[in-house]
Amino acid sequence: MYGLTKIIPEYLCEKYNQIKMVVFTAIYAIVFINIYQPFGSSMWVQEKSSIYFIIYSAMVVTIGFVVIALSRVVMYFWHKKQKLMYIQYWLWILVEVLFMSLFFTIIIISIEPNANAITTFKDSFFSTILILVIPYLLSFMFFSWVEKNKRLEDRDEILPVDSGTRMIDFYDERQVLRLSVMKTNILYIEAADNYVCIFYKKKNGISRFLLRNTLKALETYLADVDIVRCHRSYMVNLEYVSVIRRQREGIFLEMNNTDVPEIPLSPRYSDKVNAWFKSIERD
Repeated sequence: MYGLTKIIPEYLCEKYNQIKMVVFTAIYAIVFINIYQPFGSSMWVQEKSSIYFIIYSAMVVTIGFVVIALSRVVMYFWHKKQKLMYIQYWLWILVEVLFMSLFFTIIIISIEPNANAITTFKDSFFSTILILVIPYLLSFMFFSWVEKNKRLEDRDEILPVDSGTRMIDFYDERQVLRLSVMKTNILYIEAADNYVCIFYKKKNGISRFLLRNTLKALETYLADVDIVRCHRSYMVNLEYVSVIRRQREGIFLEMNNTDVPEIPLSPRYSDKVNAWFKSIERD
């Protein structure tokens, strides 16, 4: 039961993955209907030519999948505001199956008025499961495989030469692990509304990761490492700070990486930063 209450992976609701899933499922549905002709689809057109049936079935599937596409748009924005759990995700898919079953039932009854509605709905429900759930599962496996390979590639790119360096795990506000980065590769962290952007080094430059959490929570979590709060909107890895520059507009930290912008230092947090530099001088 605990697994059903876990938050689904981000890639399942990612915009382009949703588009790919809907398009793939629609194509699968057209092929399935043309091969197996469920829903009494052999009676959809009077023409015996297969090209007429292909065109008509494509039109029917397209109409049905417009609503599925709208459902996925709603899911995308819903997930951005309130993360979906597995149980909610599967219930959402069940509603989609029920709707599509009802859609095909209406088509069949409109063609065959004498058809039994309950029996027709049952048959439509079974066929709809084959049309929706199978391509959904195939899509899940494909997205999971892509995500796994991406993480392996990212991990290879961010690993420093010193394999003994500490790995920092970043969790979202629901305590779900979202990112693991070597401490020596983290440059700075910036607040972004209800999220934080983690900027870290990779072999091909600087990458950023958007994490749903707060700087206040990360400040406590990273208290034992040299990644400190320097401003209400920033945390910085002090190992990459090369200059503290004071000017009329305020105090700024210059990093030894030219691709990183100047980061403001608030007087409220300056004591901690200055203390770190003094400790380095003593060493």
